[in-house]
Amino acid sequence: MNLSELSWQQIKPIYSKIIEHPFVTELMNGTLAEEKFVFYIQQDALYLAEYGRILAAIAAKLSDSAHSEAFLSFAKDSIAVERELHATYLKDNTTNIEPSPSCMLYTSYLWTQIQTAPIEVSVAAVLPCFWIYKEVGEYILANQTESDNRYQAWIDTYGGTEFAEAVKMAINIYDELAKNATEAQRQQMIQAFTICSKMEWIFWDSAYRLEQWAV
Repeated sequence: MNLSELSWQQIKPIYSKIIEHPFVTELMNGTLAEEKFVFYIQQDALYLAEYGRILAAIAAKLSDSAHSEAFLSFAKDSIAVERELHATYLKDNTTNIEPSPSCMLYTSYLWTQIQTAPIEVSVAAVLPCFWIYKEVGEYILANQTESDNRYQAWIDTYGGTEFAEAVKMAINIYDELAKNATEAQRQQMIQAFTICSKMEWIFWDSAYRLEQWAV
C-alpha cells in the first residue's frame, strides 16, 4: 500500500467531520450565510498567498527537477485561484483584512515544516489542502440538490477535472518521496499530513464562527 493510501486511511475520521460540518453542508445547499462565506474567502485569500510562497519554497528544495517544476506550477495556480476568488466574491471586501488565529496557526505550521523538517515532511504538510479540497468539491458536486447555488463557482473550482489532475500529481510526488524516505521520515510524513488535515477542519470551523482574536 502506498503511503498516500495509509495517510488517507489515517485521516478518514477527520474527513468525515469535515463533510459533516455545517459550513460544508450549508455551502452545498446554498444556504450558508454570505458573511460567513465572505469571511472564509478573505481568510482563504490570505492563506493562499502564503501557501503559494510555501509551495515555491518546497520547489526550491526538491532535488528532482520534475517535482520542482510541478510545485512551481502549483504555486502559480494558487495565485491564480486567489485572484479569481477575489474577483468573483470579494469585490470591495478586500481592505484591512488580517489573518484570523486559525489562518495564522495553519500558515505558521507550514512555514515551520519548511524551516525545520525534511523536505518529504513539508510535502506531506501541504498535501491535505490539495487532496481534501478535491474530495470536498467532488462530494458537493455529487450530492448537491440546489440548482441555483450562489457558491457554484467555488464548488466548480475544486470539484473540476483540472484541479483533480493537479491533486493526482501532488499525491504521486508524495508517494515517490516516501519510497526513498526512512521509516522515521515516513511516520513524520503521516503525522504532518494528519495535523494539516485537522487544520482544514479548524479553518472551515473558524469561518463558520466568524473567528476573532479574543484580545
